[in-house]
Amino acid sequence: MANSTAKTIYYLPGYGGQLASGLGRALMDRGFDVAGRETRGDFRLLPFDEQIATVGQDLKDHFWHEDAQVICNSFGAYLFLHAQTQLPSFPGRVLLLSPIVGEFTNAEARTSFSPPRPTRLKDLAEAGQFKVPRQCEMHVGEEDWQSIPANVQALGLLTGITATVVPGGGHDLGRDYVGPLLDQWLV
Repeated sequence: MANSTAKTIYYLPGYGGQLASGLGRALMDRGFDVAGRETRGDFRLLPFDEQIATVGQDLKDHFWHEDAQVICNSFGAYLFLHAQTQLPSFPGRVLLLSPIVGEFTNAEARTSFSPPRPTRLKDLAEAGQFKVPRQCEMHVGEEDWQSIPANVQALGLLTGITATVVPGGGHDLGRDYVGPLLDQWLV
């Protein structure tokens, strides 16, 4: 049960992520309660439409106010952004770290990933139909081959969402960057 004196943050971790480890643990260590969806287990088995509907319902039911704080990492950001396409502009604050914004390929690592609806965010943004959260920022590593900085920046330009490219950063932005960012953002 949530601590009545602690503020609760809605957190969506990366693909297969847990709420109580990594970034979620860093939030708890700063005195916050963490709610959200682990992107594994039963939730991961849901069809994509049900995943984004669930995230949207969570936000509407428990976090639909100006003081709400949402933090998403990697694929969790993709889920949030897709949920946002089906909602009015989110009234709270949103921090997206290494956000997946579409498909990616890395020839060197011989890997690629095409999430469901890989062009939907870009298409809505280009048409001026993406409902931007009231306050949102994205941070992506300069060397991130999964979030692809150019794609994150392009979405930022189309939507007005601030997109910060972290020099030398990869998909894992690292504690040295994320720790101070959280300390500043959570004030």
